[in-house]
Amino acid sequence: MDTPIYNFVNEYLKKGTVRLHMPGHKGSPLLGCEPLDITEIKGADDLYHAQGIIRQSEDHATKLFGTKKTFYATGGSSQCIGAMVYLAMLHGKKGKPILAARNAHKAFLHTCALLDLQVQWVYPEKEVSLCSCPILPHQLERILKSMEVLPFALYITSPDYLGGMADIKELSQVCRNFDISLLVDNAHGAYLRFLPESLHPMDLGADMCCDSAHKTLPVLTGGAYLHIGKDSFLPFEQDGKNALALFGSTSPSYLTLQSLDLCNSILTQGYGKRISAVCEKVKQLAVKLTEKGYYLQNFEPLKLVLEGAKMGITGYELAEFLRESGIEPEFADADHLVLMFSTETKEAEFERIDFAFPPMIAMATQERGTALPFRGEQVMSIREAMFARRCTIGVDHALGRICATPAVSCPPAIPIAISGERITQEMIQLFFLYGVEEIDVVEEK
Repeated sequence: MDTPIYNFVNEYLKKGTVRLHMPGHKGSPLLGCEPLDITEIKGADDLYHAQGIIRQSEDHATKLFGTKKTFYATGGSSQCIGAMVYLAMLHGKKGKPILAARNAHKAFLHTCALLDLQVQWVYPEKEVSLCSCPILPHQLERILKSMEVLPFALYITSPDYLGGMADIKELSQVCRNFDISLLVDNAHGAYLRFLPESLHPMDLGADMCCDSAHKTLPVLTGGAYLHIGKDSFLPFEQDGKNALALFGSTSPSYLTLQSLDLCNSILTQGYGKRISAVCEKVKQLAVKLTEKGYYLQNFEPLKLVLEGAKMGITGYELAEFLRESGIEPEFADADHLVLMFSTETKEAEFERIDFAFPPMIAMATQERGTALPFRGEQVMSIREAMFARRCTIGVDHALGRICATPAVSCPPAIPIAISGERITQEMIQLFFLYGVEEIDVVEEK
């Protein structure tokens, strides 16, 4: 598969052209990558009005993912989340709410504030971590039947930060039965398309999804896809570029665009076999850790999640086992340790990980510390709270105040308190667990 963006930039570099255009580094190798960093010069196309090399490259990605249309983004899934929700709202009926699983990324909240959307939150049937919110098909059907006004879309995160995966095939069927769109934040799952049996949302019936290509594929940070499902019943693809432009910069990174372009070629060169091989290695590592006494949560193919709470140890302490051996995990909290792998993880690195974990003698099981907070009292809309005058106070003084902007570390970037919610004692405990000491609250009159 050809790589039109990468080829164009390299041909431009070879010509030795005097650069009387942006960016200001003029190709001088300060970091080393600057010679390949250009802007929208003649022939380089325009990401949000693509007619040339970018359009050609996006067409290649569309074929690879089997979608109606795949668009590039350089602002990560955060940009694509905004575009996706906007498109669903644009083609839905005005005044309807959006139904969303409670473990939504804070980019979803920002989008709802900007678009002034009413959100009806879905909570899990059983107690789970802040990072998870499994929604079962029968649960969704029951909720939709109980709503006086149906939402224009359901928004879910799958896979979630702890590797949980929704039954997208069944959820999509429920959504179709009620004539609503299914939107999936698939930031952690771009690779799912290339498993022996695809588990990608686009192959399971979702109407739209976003992938952070950079999270699991060999792509630079910020590289992402907005996918429109081939069976989507609304023409979302017609406004895709405008939607992405609404939430993106007019100065997209050409380094990231080249990376997305090159990735197309990589995905056609035996990537499926390599992804299968690394998934098998992850399974083998899981068996070894289990034999050493570690508890592992059900995981997606490229992720291991160790459950510290079941061993009487925190995820933070488990992370230190790795850091002492020069290994940095993706995420740790009071209950979990998350490890993410890719086709670029070497055999020797799997061995180092195995060696870094000593045999575990489980202590008394601890109660889950990071459980999703109780359903909050929504006193203001998300937009009203985010746009209200605010002040920053210590979390220990926040009881009863109204959350203005969501405060949580990234990762996992999942709000503990929703903008407009009254802060409870349970929320305060979670803030402290995640190291949040200050929070923005709405000013009291």
